[in-house]
Order: sequence, then structure tokens, then C-alpha cells
Amino acid sequence: MQVWGKVVGVFFGFMFGRFAGAVLGLIVGHIFDTTYSRDFSQKGGFARFFSSSNDIQQQAVFFHSLFSALGHIAKSDGKVTEQDIQIASALMDQMALSGDTRKEAQQAFRDGKQRDFALVEMLQQFKEQCHARRDVMQIFLEILIQAACVNQRLSTPQYAILVKIAKTLGFKKMELDFLVHTFEAEQRFRDARTRAQNQQSSRNQQGRSRSYNAQDPQYSPTAALNDAFKILGIENTDDVKTIKKAYRKQMSLHHPDKLVSKGLPEQTLQLSKKKAQDIQAAYELLRQKKNF
Repeated sequence: MQVWGKVVGVFFGFMFGRFAGAVLGLIVGHIFDTTYSRDFSQKGGFARFFSSSNDIQQQAVFFHSLFSALGHIAKSDGKVTEQDIQIASALMDQMALSGDTRKEAQQAFRDGKQRDFALVEMLQQFKEQCHARRDVMQIFLEILIQAACVNQRLSTPQYAILVKIAKTLGFKKMELDFLVHTFEAEQRFRDARTRAQNQQSSRNQQGRSRSYNAQDPQYSPTAALNDAFKILGIENTDDVKTIKKAYRKQMSLHHPDKLVSKGLPEQTLQLSKKKAQDIQAAYELLRQKKNF
């Protein structure tokens, strides 16, 4: 059994980050042992390892930070519920985490639930690892918000933890609120589109007209328009030039190809695809309404 990756990881992790660093070093070392050591000698030995180790460490830090923070948010109400566990599992499913990577994410979630979990220190290490890139940290925050808000409104303790996370990463409370409101708009917008598609599909199966476009009683055209503006991060009074600029900015940040180039794990791509689809649909709605 390969163990040298773990030994080296723990050693260097402890040197640079004491106990928290040792834990992270163990995770990185385990990934190396299970993924890279098999073909280690055939593909360039240590030269190959050091050329790719930064990517491995970035992914390990990202997943450990994400799921430990999610565990800490879940525990903020005093007790981790079955729903909290299901939400974390659903996020792992969306990110297609399996095998050892999923086990590590589950352990990170359990670590975050501990009363003495060093949240700030963990986030500072994450921030350092991603070189304080604001776009990467915003994606991190957005995924946390999605997981925390997907089936329920944030409780006061949960919101307080999110504020603490945002502040540690360099985001103001106002910026966090903007991301929360944006996600809520996306969720309403996406749910309405899904209902409309299901209704259209049902009518097509029944042989009815494809041009059917009845108003959704749960979601008015005005509400859809307002949410489209929120998804793009602009006001409903903004002009066409501002709309186009906001669209390009949002797609640049959230397009799957862009995320890979930022060094984010490929497992985040499925989430980014949905986000990009929402942005595209919101923009198309505004194009129709604004006639441009």
C-alpha cells in the first residue's frame, strides 16, 4: 500500500499550517497515493509530481474548504438534521463526487460540524491557495449559498456564518446579500422554466398545439422580467448597453470553460452549466422584451 504521499503531505502540512495543515497534507497525500503513484515512475517521477502538484492541492483545498464550511453552516442551528445531510449529499451528486473523493468530502463535512472547528483559519488557507482570486472565491461563495438555500430560507445562525465566511474572504455583507438575492431569483426563474417545459411536453404528448404559452399562475411575466435583471446583476431601469455588458461579465465568470481555466475542479462544471443556462435564458428574455 502506498503511504509516502500521506507521510510527506502531513510533514510539510504541519510545517506550514500546524494541525490544520497536517490534515490538509494528509488529504493531498492520499490523493497522490491513490491516483498518481501507480504510474509515478513511468511518467517522469518527481518532476511530473511537482509540475502537477499545485492542481492536486488546489482541488483538495477547494473540496475540503467547501464541505467543511457547509458542515459548519449546518451545525450553526445547534443540530445537523437529516435534511442537512441530504443537501450535502445532493451537492456531492451534482458534482459527481465518488470513491475516495466523496469520502473525503463527507469527512470534511463531519470536520466542519465540530464545535471547535477552525473556520477562519481554514478559509484563510483556502484564500491563500487560490491566490486571493476574487472570481474563484465568488464561485465558492455561490456554491455554498446554493447548498444552504436550496430547500429553505437561511436561519439567523446560518446567515451569520455565511457573513463570517464572506468577510474572511474579503466580501462585504452587501455583496453577500446580492449573491443570496441573485440565487433566489435564479431558483424562481429556473423553477418557472421547468414548469413551462413540463406543461409544453405534456400538451405535445396529448397532440395539442405547440404554440401554447399560457401564463404561469405562480410566476407573472413582470416577476420573470424582474428576476432576469437580478440574475444579470443590474436594475430594471438599465439600458441595452448595460444589459449586454452585464451579460458578458456574468458569462465570463460562470462559463464552464472559464472555470476550468481558473483552476477550479472539473466537478464544479455541472453546477456552472446550470448557472450559465440561467444567465443565457435571462438575457434572451430581456432581448425579447427590450427588442434588441
